[in-house]
Formats: sequence, C-alpha cells, structure tokens
Amino acid sequence: MTPQQIWTSYYTMMRREFVRIIRIWSQTLLPPVVTTSLYFVVFGTFIGSQLQPIDGFSYIQFIVPGLIMMGVITSAYSNTVSTFYFAKWIRNIDEILVSPTPDWVVIAGFVSGGVLRGLLVGILVLICSLFFTHLAIANVFVVLAALILTSVLFSFAGLINGIYAKGFDGISIVPTFVLTPLTYLGGIFYSIEQFPEFWQNVSLANPILYMVNAFRYGFLGISDVPLMTCFAVLIGFTVAFAVVSIYLFKKGTGIKN
Repeated sequence: MTPQQIWTSYYTMMRREFVRIIRIWSQTLLPPVVTTSLYFVVFGTFIGSQLQPIDGFSYIQFIVPGLIMMGVITSAYSNTVSTFYFAKWIRNIDEILVSPTPDWVVIAGFVSGGVLRGLLVGILVLICSLFFTHLAIANVFVVLAALILTSVLFSFAGLINGIYAKGFDGISIVPTFVLTPLTYLGGIFYSIEQFPEFWQNVSLANPILYMVNAFRYGFLGISDVPLMTCFAVLIGFTVAFAVVSIYLFKKGTGIKN
C-alpha cells in the first residue's frame, strides 16, 4: 500500500471510532464523568474536608489527578476491548483482514480509538473537577506525556483482552477482577508514604501506582516514586503490550480461528 492508502485506511478507522463515541456519548462519555463527580462529592467534599492536607495540598486536590487517571484508564481499556470484540462477533474484522491494510495499521486504528476516548474522558473529568477545587499545572509536558502513554498502554491491554475473549463475559473478567482492584490500590486516594515500609514495597508492585504518580507530579509537583521510574514503567509496559498485540495479530490468535 502507498502512504496515501495507509493514511486513508487509518483515517477511516479513526473517523468511525470518533463518530461512534460521539453518537453514543451517553454510554461512552457521560458515565465516567458522573461517577467521578460522585467521588469528588463524597471523598473530596464530605470526607476530604475532615482530613489533614497531604504534602501541603487539600485532600480533594490530591485525589483529582488520580481520579482523572482512573477515568482515562477504564475508558481507554473498555473502548478497545468492546470495539474489537464486537468487530469479531459480527465478523466485521474479516472485512478488514482481507483488505491489503497492514496489521500494524489495523492495530493502530483500534488503539487510537481507545486513546481518543480516554483523552476525551480525561478532559471532561478535568473540567468537572474545576467545579470542586482549583488546580494548577506544575509541568504541562509531564501531564500530556503521562496522559497519552497511559491511554496507549491500556488501549493495547484492551486489544489483547479483546483478542482472547470468546464471549461477552470474557471482556468483563479482566476489568472486574484485575483492573478495578489495581486501580483502587494504585495510590489514587492515598500516598504510600502513609504506609509501613512493608506495604510501601507491596504497593510498588502495582504498575498503576506509577501512572497515577506521574500524572500527579505533572499537576502538583509531588510523587511517591521518582518521575523517571514512573515513565520507565509506563514506556516498558506500553512497548511490551504493543509487541504482544502485533505478535497475536500476525499469528491470528482469536481472529482467524
């Protein structure tokens, strides 16, 4: 395929994803905004007002970056896994695979849809948070880098889940039993410095901790983990998931069976 044809294929997939996300906005964009708003009210306003500041910031200011990241993670993941599995279910993926479109372009199209939804949700949650507290961005580059890398990472993760899923139950197991626990234990609502040393070390095994802290550093300039370590983990997992996705596509796992 020529570069123009590759771009046309990628743009078509991206445009389809964008139209779908906007058309069913009440299912794709509204739920995370409503859910996060409840977190702001309950944890930020009611409970947070009774808690001591953390590193000089009010509790609601401390949890806002983590709650934004939670919305981004769940939205990017769920968009890719549901879109890809639905394409398998209605056999729409066959039409894409028989075309001359390279596998990496197909992967990029599905992943970009998850990234797009993750970024849109992140922006909406950020705007919503401004009704509850004021925020200042310490480092715009860190904020954008953490936001984009996390969206890409969990879009790849959702794609892998979609490849292996054999039923609608298969696309809910990982979010329910893996993603949700890791997210809630990823330092969104607390600093691991408040824990005994043993539990601090246990928390360091959670990859989402590094993503939340990188994003929090971009807003507040504070982090429980060195910033370079956060981005090393982010980039490492993103590259690993990208390699696995390409390998599974080339092998035809869950697609050509």
